[in-house]
Amino acid sequence: MDPLSYKIWMCIIFSYLAVSMVLFFVSRFSPNEWQIEDSVHGPTYVNDFTILNSLWFALGAFMRRGCEVCPRSLSGRIVGSAWWFFTLIIISSYTANLAAFLTIERMLTPIKNADDLSKQTEILYGTLDAGSTQTFFRTSKIDVYKRMWNFMYSRPSVFVKTTDEGIARVRNAKGKYAFLVESTMNDYANQRKPCNTMKVGDNLDSKGYGVATYIGSDLREGINVAVLKLLEKEYLQKLQKKWWYDKGECGGGSSQSSLSLSNVAGIFYILIGGLGLSMIIASLEFFYKSRIELKRQKV
Repeated sequence: MDPLSYKIWMCIIFSYLAVSMVLFFVSRFSPNEWQIEDSVHGPTYVNDFTILNSLWFALGAFMRRGCEVCPRSLSGRIVGSAWWFFTLIIISSYTANLAAFLTIERMLTPIKNADDLSKQTEILYGTLDAGSTQTFFRTSKIDVYKRMWNFMYSRPSVFVKTTDEGIARVRNAKGKYAFLVESTMNDYANQRKPCNTMKVGDNLDSKGYGVATYIGSDLREGINVAVLKLLEKEYLQKLQKKWWYDKGECGGGSSQSSLSLSNVAGIFYILIGGLGLSMIIASLEFFYKSRIELKRQKV
């Protein structure tokens, strides 16, 4: 059920019932759906599109299997064509998103956070052999992070000399190595090909970036004000979105979400338009046939 959101599933159910009811009613109105058949009581008018047959036709079309009962009137065929096009797009969207979900599932790991990582020894983990991340673990007073530091310190091979080396080690370790790195670099690396890395868990702590000046510099106040203005105008956030995600190479990262109603709203509009057009055509057919019958009776 995950590839489509709850709202889409509900809309599909309502659309199925609506199509069946509209098909039933337009078939009642359209003279082309009525046939004369012989019976024990003489010739009688019959219509193939009963309530059950209308439901069966809509279900068969949605399952892409077809049905032995098909509309003959123009209005009925408009309903069928709109429903066929609707099911084509919905099923194609579902299949595409399902493939994405299955791909993401293969990337999932048993490690959900730092606590899970610290309680096992099968997956190695390390940091850059210098810098703020290593200092954070070395000086931390929190038990989880102290335990992680003791694990890393006892295995010096888990440390890497450069960030690129750590990312390459993650890509080549086949899920047996985790690289602890700043979240900004983490997000950026996950958007680069071959798109086989992912961020696990929340950030361990929160630190900001700054522009360094020497003590007493006249530039300090001006830079602070300029950065604050850029933050207030959301310019820095827009730049990050542009260069990290919009220009990313992995189509939005490794996370996958259900298709929402807004993603497929257009196909519902087409279906509603087709149903409305079919009812108009059925009314015109009914009035035209009635007029012809009135003229024939007068003659």
